Amino acid sequence: MATYKETVGTAVTNYAGNSPSVVDGELWYDSTNQDFRYQYAALSSTWATGGDLNQGRRGVGLGTIGTQTAGICVAGNNEPPDSVGANVETYNGTSWTAANVVNTGMKFGAASGAPSSAIKYLGEAAPGARTLNTETWNGTNWTEVNNTNNSRSSVSGAGDSSTSAVAMAGYAGPGSQDNVELYNGTNWTEVNNVNTARWGGGSVGAVPSALLVGGYTSTAVNSVELFNGTNWTEVNNLNTARYEGAGAGTTSAGMYWAGNSGSADNKTELYNGTNWTETNDLPTSFVQAGGGGTQTAGISYAGWPSPNIANSYEWTANHPVGAWSTGGSLNTARGFGSSGGTYTAGLYFGGTTTPGNTTYSAAAEAYDGSSWTEVNDLNTARFAGGGVGATNTAALMYGGIGPPGGNEDATETYNGSWTEVNDMNTARHGIASVGASNTAALAVGGSGGTQLNEIWNGTNWTEVNDLNSARHTAAGAGTTTAGLVFGGDGPPALTKTESWNGTNWTEVNDLNTARSNIAGSGLQTGALAFGGWLSPGRTGKTEEWNGSGWTELADLSTARYDLTALGAGTTANNLAIGGNAAPGQTAATEEWSGSSNTIKVLTD
Repeated sequence: MATYKETVGTAVTNYAGNSPSVVDGELWYDSTNQDFRYQYAALSSTWATGGDLNQGRRGVGLGTIGTQTAGICVAGNNEPPDSVGANVETYNGTSWTAANVVNTGMKFGAASGAPSSAIKYLGEAAPGARTLNTETWNGTNWTEVNNTNNSRSSVSGAGDSSTSAVAMAGYAGPGSQDNVELYNGTNWTEVNNVNTARWGGGSVGAVPSALLVGGYTSTAVNSVELFNGTNWTEVNNLNTARYEGAGAGTTSAGMYWAGNSGSADNKTELYNGTNWTETNDLPTSFVQAGGGGTQTAGISYAGWPSPNIANSYEWTANHPVGAWSTGGSLNTARGFGSSGGTYTAGLYFGGTTTPGNTTYSAAAEAYDGSSWTEVNDLNTARFAGGGVGATNTAALMYGGIGPPGGNEDATETYNGSWTEVNDMNTARHGIASVGASNTAALAVGGSGGTQLNEIWNGTNWTEVNDLNSARHTAAGAGTTTAGLVFGGDGPPALTKTESWNGTNWTEVNDLNTARSNIAGSGLQTGALAFGGWLSPGRTGKTEEWNGSGWTELADLSTARYDLTALGAGTTANNLAIGGNAAPGQTAATEEWSGSSNTIKVLTD
């Protein structure tokens, strides 16, 4: 029998605790806990926010078109309600760009193909007026070609180019249709009908192998049929009956998401050629979206409920994820504190010890990676201020609320003890903090919703360019030349994310979940957002920013708001500290470990 060294190429090493140098799958012996351990990368398939369309819309075409990095959104239902649009937008994996419009506006039709070779057909050219119109796209312009034989709307389409498409079922007076037509690059030809007449079904695949998924007869159905180019065969049903959802992939590796199951739905199901399996939900529920891509890299865009949405979401299979675990508790339970430093050398200071925020704490505690130790107090007791720092011996505290309940402008630096330095220009609380040094920080937003932004150079505060969206109790990440602010209360609670380049703020892709009193840390290119107030209560939701979009990850063990983050400069390791968790202020600390640090104990 081969030894571990013969198989892996290295012997099992001893280490007191978790080894900092192992790679995925490598075994070591923890001499402190007297057990064998190994490290692995946890993976999950997830939806992340993508770039927003320039124009919100719905009914953009039930069909698979484009990829996650090269998409196309065709026409649809614009605002005001029930209007018909002709606008077209293309996607490059980051942002949508307006392209040449279609010749005949369309909603509730079908679209299929690729970004450089697509086709749109059927639908409504005016409210209630179904059309036979067909147009092809060459990557630049739309050209009218031969019409379909039968006019209908809410039709499902599949195909991989402008010369090959199938139009499946749909709606025409007085109801659901079973008609199917094939396009060969010149003409449409009627072929065998689907087994179950329906409208609003999803589509997966191309020609000659396509799926018609779900739909509506006199109610939502979960029926799925497979087309082989000639005949239709009923295959295994969806888990959840719905219609007006979107699809992507192939008939052996497909997916279907969102739709109407009696109300807008956020479910996602994967197909392996035989069965459908429910997987991670979308961040929001909607109907009448467009979609494309593959089962491992899909995209969803547009949709409804009112007003029509401009959001797009990107699906990524086997995305590395991390996990929360229990860390050392604070000595004093409190929320609305501030922090500076790293997850192994951090400082937590100020806050309030009562749920009604009637107390003002000056306490400061230092974290060494496992436990908290009380250190010298602030000079001014306060909560909801800003805080940054490089370590637990170099931090900065500014603003907040202090007794008897007024906004503070006081600034203090810490080097083992606290020293008052020059005040902020504008007293305020609920500040988002950006920066990783007590000599360079931003104080962003605050007090009742403001756009104010001040920069600290180690000596003085200077007002610089404001945020685009006023807010307080938001979270910040990054540095004074490359920052990020997200969430907060405008009011209402916001999803808005803004990026700072050292001079100006630019709105970028939103959080998936609007919330205030949120915590966050990291860099402009990679950040974490967690916890917060999500009406009507606390949340443990965690989202990761990858530089272009947010992805939902594992929740905190303890849902809470008014919590504080600690983990300057990284998303791999962070702390969630204190906050308000039922029934009141908590001392709990949770440690976030990125996928490369996920540890398993080997058991019998």
